[in-house]
Amino acid sequence: MADVALVTGAAGALGAEVARTLANKGHAIALVDAERSRERLRELAATLPRACVVAGDIASAATWAEAMPRIERELSGPPSLAALIAGGWKGGKPLHEEGDDVWQAMMTANLETVHRSLRALLPAMVAGRRGSIVVVGSRAAVQPATGAGSAAYAASKAAVVALAQAVAAEVLEHGVRVNAVLPSTMDTPANRASMPKADPSRWVSLASAAGVVAFLLSDDARDVSGAALPLYGRS
Repeated sequence: MADVALVTGAAGALGAEVARTLANKGHAIALVDAERSRERLRELAATLPRACVVAGDIASAATWAEAMPRIERELSGPPSLAALIAGGWKGGKPLHEEGDDVWQAMMTANLETVHRSLRALLPAMVAGRRGSIVVVGSRAAVQPATGAGSAAYAASKAAVVALAQAVAAEVLEHGVRVNAVLPSTMDTPANRASMPKADPSRWVSLASAAGVVAFLLSDDARDVSGAALPLYGRS
């Protein structure tokens, strides 16, 4: 039986590409994103051989308490693979000029979503002594100066990577691997629209990033855990 793979942020450009890539490898897919993305999740699910949709607040324990039994019921097992892509970006001003709302938004969207996802996913993986998780950080997590003008975002992504690496050490002996990828600018429709004068050929392609995530989730990467892999393209 194929593994069940869970993808948060599945309605976004990278999340959808990862979901399609994993589905093409034969996995059943749990598509997870915010309530406002429910229709996009349904449209994506309709294109995949086996998928279920979870729309809700990924930073909420209540969402996961409802979602995990339903995923297991609808896809005939708990997720043993997960790509945690949910997050967001807010910035454009120095930290001392930003309101507290930006800091809170970044910590919730980027860090708390990963924290809650890990809390929900790890118990079954540890009990089954099998699992693989990839979290999406950012180049700014390890090169904070590149996050000037978006310090809250850089700090939240650095915390995500630290969390992933600490958890990786905790669960490795239980047969569970946790890794992170660190993309720079992604070649998405939104980024092309917001940066029309940039050269997108220098950015990280969605297909490339999804392929790296799929590799880290796969048995081909069985000896890789606790990594924070740069995905910088030529930018």
